[in-house]
Amino acid sequence: MVKLIALYKQPEDKAAFDEHYYKTHTPLTKEIPGLREMKVTKIVGSPMGESQYYLMCEMFYDDHESLQTAMRTDEGKASGKDVMSFAGKLVTLMIGEEVVDV
Repeated sequence: MVKLIALYKQPEDKAAFDEHYYKTHTPLTKEIPGLREMKVTKIVGSPMGESQYYLMCEMFYDDHESLQTAMRTDEGKASGKDVMSFAGKLVTLMIGEEVVDV
């Protein structure tokens, strides 16, 4: 299992961010072909107090090829364009592989 991870820093206007993220961006992203699961985590702090991060989204795909294929679809491009339009300066994108035997 491979996942695309989007890690968002604290937005200036949390209400506006949430409005766009949950009502516009999330529905766009859920339409991406090959997406197996999407988990959103709201960051509420850190062991040292406040966190510089606000939200994390994990988008699961079968493998690297499935992820790359998904990103090339119209739906994948629409999601990417949207995230850059409202959170381009806030988001860091990473690709990770699930580790089963720990």
